[in-house]
Amino acid sequence: MQHIYKTFTLLLFATATLLSCSSIKKASQDTQEYGVANEAYETEMPVGTATELEYEIAIEEMECDSCLFDVPEAMAENTDSLLNTWQARTLLKKLDCNTSGWENINMTDTMYAKRLASMPTIVRMPYNNMVRSCIDRYTKRSRSQVSYMLGISEFYMPMIENEIDRMGLPQELKYLPIIESAMNPKAKSRAGAKGLWQFMFSTGKLYGLKSNNYIDDRFDPLKSTRAALTYLNDLYAMFGNWELAIAAYNCGPGNVKKAIKRSGGKTDFWKIYRWLPRETRGYLPGFIAANYIMTFYEDHGICPMEPNIPVTTDTIHVNRNLHFKQIAEVCKTDIEEIRALNPQYIKDIIPGENETYVLRLTNDVISKFVENEDKIYEHNAAVYFPDKDVAAMLKDAKKNDDGSGDLIRHKIKNGETLGGIALKYKVSVKKLKEWNGLRNNNIRAGKYLKIYK
Repeated sequence: MQHIYKTFTLLLFATATLLSCSSIKKASQDTQEYGVANEAYETEMPVGTATELEYEIAIEEMECDSCLFDVPEAMAENTDSLLNTWQARTLLKKLDCNTSGWENINMTDTMYAKRLASMPTIVRMPYNNMVRSCIDRYTKRSRSQVSYMLGISEFYMPMIENEIDRMGLPQELKYLPIIESAMNPKAKSRAGAKGLWQFMFSTGKLYGLKSNNYIDDRFDPLKSTRAALTYLNDLYAMFGNWELAIAAYNCGPGNVKKAIKRSGGKTDFWKIYRWLPRETRGYLPGFIAANYIMTFYEDHGICPMEPNIPVTTDTIHVNRNLHFKQIAEVCKTDIEEIRALNPQYIKDIIPGENETYVLRLTNDVISKFVENEDKIYEHNAAVYFPDKDVAAMLKDAKKNDDGSGDLIRHKIKNGETLGGIALKYKVSVKKLKEWNGLRNNNIRAGKYLKIYK
C-alpha cells in the first residue's frame, strides 16, 4: 500500500533549511520597528478588504459597527503540548537558529496586501485588520507553534496535497488543518471535535468516519483528510463560493444560510460577517493568515523545526483481534510509536474478527511482525482478550453502522451531490452508496436514491 506519510530527503530539506536561515539574517526593507503585538481581534471592528491586485489597499466600508471575533482554538494551542507528542519528540529537532528580535518587526499594511495578492490561490485572500491580527499572532506570540507546524508538515502535507490534487480542489485548502488542529492528529477541541480536520461526531459519521469505544476514524490522517475534502467539495457545491464553504466547514451550512438570509441575500463572507458566530468571523481571517505564514515565514525570521532522518512506514492488514501490547512485547518496540502511527485505535485494540483493518508500522517492525505473526496473535491472548469479554467488545466495535428504517425515495435535482444529499437526510455517504449500489460518488439528475430513515 502506498505510504501515507511521504517526506523530503534529509539532504534536500537540509539545503532548504540553510537557505531559510540565511534569509533570516537580513531584515526586509519593507519593515519597521514597533513594540507590542496587535490584539485587534479582541476589541476592534473590521475596517475593510483589500482586493486590488496592483497591491494597493482598497478599503470598503463593512456593515458592522462593533463586530468582535474569536481566533480559531488551535491558534491558541499550547506549543509545549504539541512538542510532547511522539511525532515531535521522535521526528523533529529544534534548529540552532537565533531569531531573537524578529517578533518586534512590523510589516506595513501595503506589504501584507502585496504579498497576499501575489499568492497564486483560487480562494480569495483579501487583507484587512482582522487578517493582520491573525498574522500578528503567528509572527509574534505563536512563533514556536509555527516552527512546529512547519516541521511536522513535512510528514502530513504530501499526503494532504496528493488527496487535494486527486480531487481537483484548490491547493490552499491544505492549510485548514493549521487553524483546525495545529497539525496535531490527536487534537481534541473543547466542543468535542477531533483529529487533524476537527470533525464533530455527527459530521464525521455522515462522511463515513466510524467513532465508537474502540475506533475513531477522525484521528486517522488519511481517512479524515478524504472525508474533510469531500465535505468541503460538497459545501462548495452548495454555496458556489470557497469563502462561504470554508466558513460553513467551521460553523455548519445552516448557520451560513441563516447569515445570508439575515443579510438580505448577500453571498460574500465579508457582507454576512456580522451575522456569523464569533469564531467563524475569525475563521476565514485565520485561514488567510495560515496561508500567509506558511508561505512567508522566512520574512519573519521563523525557523522550521527540522525532521530527523525520515522514518519509513508501511501497512499490513489485520483480520484477527490484536492488542498493541502483543506487538510491542514480541517485536520489542515502543508502544508509543505504534499508537502514534495508528491514532484511530483508541484503546490499543484492533477488533479484527469484525472486519479487516489496516495497521501502520515502521518497516523494521513490519519485518518482525511478518516473521512472528502467529506468535504475536497468541502472545497473552487470554489476558488481552478473555473469552467473556470478546463478544461484547466486537459488538461495541461495530457501532456507528446505521441502515434500517423507513424507505425514502429522493429524486436527484440538477447540481445536487451525494454529500449534499447525505447532509440533508443526516446519513453517511457510505450508506447512500451501499443502499443504491453505487461504486463512486457520480449521480445523475432525474434518478432516484433509496434512503432509509
